[in-house]
Amino acid sequence: MIMLRYAVYRFFTMLLTLLVVSVLIFVIINLPPGDYLSNQIAELQASGQSAGVAKAEFLRKEYALDRSMPEQYLIWMGFWPGPHGFEGLIQGNYGWSFEFDRPVSEIVGDTLWLTVVVNLAAILFVYAVALPLGVLAAAKSRTWIDYTSAFVGYLGLATPNFLLALILFYYGHRYFNLPIGGLMDPSFEGQPMSWDKLKSILVHLIVPTFVIGTSGASAMMQRLRANMLDELGKPYVETAIAKGMAPSRMLAKYPLRVAFNPFVADIGNLLPSMVSGSVLVSVVLGLQTIGPTLLTALKTQDQFLSAFILMFVALLTLIGTMISDILLVMLDPRIRYEGREA
Repeated sequence: MIMLRYAVYRFFTMLLTLLVVSVLIFVIINLPPGDYLSNQIAELQASGQSAGVAKAEFLRKEYALDRSMPEQYLIWMGFWPGPHGFEGLIQGNYGWSFEFDRPVSEIVGDTLWLTVVVNLAAILFVYAVALPLGVLAAAKSRTWIDYTSAFVGYLGLATPNFLLALILFYYGHRYFNLPIGGLMDPSFEGQPMSWDKLKSILVHLIVPTFVIGTSGASAMMQRLRANMLDELGKPYVETAIAKGMAPSRMLAKYPLRVAFNPFVADIGNLLPSMVSGSVLVSVVLGLQTIGPTLLTALKTQDQFLSAFILMFVALLTLIGTMISDILLVMLDPRIRYEGREA
């Protein structure tokens, strides 16, 4: 019952935080002088194209960009009626992309779930590689296993992602016949999900998953090794060994549970950091994720498109943080939240 109350409490806290984040995103996006339409109007006036100026002015009124900033925010969120009534984010209207001249929902529709799939695969790769190697390096400290894992870890941290992407891009196709670029075969784009399409996506995920997850796995492995070594030097470990507990069981039951806490807490930061960190990789590998779209939207001041993508990343962060908080309570009985709820 306490866990359920805490989960409900964290959910409403997440909604309140998302509301505050939406204000910050909207303000920051509007900090640079002008916007997409005002810049376009200035260019059209300089070239004497009056018809284009009239169209741009119409779009400014159509999307309430001629109103005050607080009113623009309320209309964008759907808290205040705009030119066509209540049509904002909470009503499912993500706005219009002036750069691509299409609704934002059409631009990000296919890329959102592909972005989530790519980065979830990278996170699974990070944990699948970092956990066993970090524990093994700590358990076999100052042996060739420890030194080898440290060398691999430092190599992963030192190699730029875009360079690793180019290397795997070439050698993966040459020696292993891995597909070049994209997240699926072009023949499956726009088609409903099928077994063949799923297989194509999984094969295309191999290189991006390795590239995006390598630096994260290397950093996590080094941190887990350090945390495990700190726990292995504590008296309770010596007591457990003296009582005859098997080393493998002792590692999993005591030091690992304590050392693993920071990595559960990192779930909230890991997914959005990979989304933002994979922009250059997405450009190099030609991935249909939201990273390149966000880059274009920010450069052209396409405010509705960039604001929605940033809100999506913020939502991922908050959901990940909420999940990590709940998992921490389940993982470590020393953590209590009853006092915080009061």
